[in-house]
Amino acid sequence: MNDIKTIAEKDRATVLHPFTQLKEFATGKAGDPTIVTGGKGIRIEDAQGHSYIDGFAGLYCVNIGYGRTEVAEAIARQAYKLAYYHTYAAHTTDELANLSHRLVRMAPGKASKVFYGLSGSDANETQAKLVWYYNNLRGQPRKKKIISRERGYHGCTVVSGSMTGMSFYHDHMDLPFPGILHTGVPHHYWGAESGETEEAFSRRRAAELEEMIVREGPETIGAFIAEPVLGTGGITPPPDGYWREIQAVLRRYDVLLIADEVICGFGRTGAEFGSTLYGMEPDLVTVAKGLTSGYMPLSAAIVGERVYRVMEEAADRVGAFSHGYTYSGHPIAAAAANAVLDIVEKERLKDRARIVGAHFLKRLNERFAQLEIVGEVRGVGLLGAVEFVADRQTKRRFDPQLKVGARISKAARERGLIARAMPHGDILGFAPPLVVSEHEIDEIVELAYRATKQVMDELTKEFAV
Repeated sequence: MNDIKTIAEKDRATVLHPFTQLKEFATGKAGDPTIVTGGKGIRIEDAQGHSYIDGFAGLYCVNIGYGRTEVAEAIARQAYKLAYYHTYAAHTTDELANLSHRLVRMAPGKASKVFYGLSGSDANETQAKLVWYYNNLRGQPRKKKIISRERGYHGCTVVSGSMTGMSFYHDHMDLPFPGILHTGVPHHYWGAESGETEEAFSRRRAAELEEMIVREGPETIGAFIAEPVLGTGGITPPPDGYWREIQAVLRRYDVLLIADEVICGFGRTGAEFGSTLYGMEPDLVTVAKGLTSGYMPLSAAIVGERVYRVMEEAADRVGAFSHGYTYSGHPIAAAAANAVLDIVEKERLKDRARIVGAHFLKRLNERFAQLEIVGEVRGVGLLGAVEFVADRQTKRRFDPQLKVGARISKAARERGLIARAMPHGDILGFAPPLVVSEHEIDEIVELAYRATKQVMDELTKEFAV
């Protein structure tokens, strides 16, 4: 067994880590990699024996918590029985057929079929191809542009990265790809005009979307993709009336709605899906993360009846559906997903997220709302965020060089809490596993509060010099 130093040296010499400052890591300036060795419930452990509350469930995904042997056993059973076979040319397995039947029944909108990948990014690549395919088949070859939103997150492959509305995903990568447009972010705190209600703000955002569609030409707009709740863009629930107003525009111009449920799906918001909570009726639904709670890589593009009907009717004319991956519908991943969804249903984690989530938001407000550097506390279900500002009266932001959000996240980690510094602002984000208890929520909030107070004290001293 390699010792900690040897593992760290091998990692530094050979692993290209995502979202890591390469030179600082390569030279050791950023410190050694964190070698994660185990996890149980809402906690993980590293090779040095440190224990952390994972207040972000990995990357929003470990909904059932760590160390669930039921899932490990399901994976092992399937691996012994049949470790792999493809799904091309109508091949399947019992786990895959059962999972697909389950997803079609539970998905929002009028679901018909399920196509599988390995990540939310590749699922959204599939969604883009489905939009283009659908409009080609129905004789509208110009109706191809996809509208996303500023600060929306949909992945980081070529098309999904283009749909992501954050510039640092595009910089130096020759993105966004042509045919991807971005409309305004639905964040009332930052986007509202003086005295503008949430309903009025939602109507304005919908009007801006309509103006974009008309300006580009409705005959060129194929789809609108959005998360029910903005995730990486700041963990921001939609303002009142937003989805009602947006969907009215989409229906008016025959634009498909793609609901990116990668973060929101399978109970995270306190409902089965974010679409369910907000009355969305999507034509296409993207899921991943909570589908297997991260225990195996698996994503799905759930295809609604409206789209699938056109695909099937054109099959005699165009031939086979020419899209697929080697690992589409992998039997071990399907077995893991079924085991995870069994736990989600048996333990009623959707209801738990709603009930414990209400306690979470209450405790965040009680502890943070009156702090002078807190501009907004927000959340829904077991998604939460605290946004920090230099002046709450004027909503003046901190100088980015101060890295306030990152400093608070670091101070929290030093106390044994993983809470994420969100991009494009000084924001501390939370998405704990859905198995978290109210007592553990209290611990999470208290550790985050102490970390914030530490950084506030540091800022006071810095500005006093």
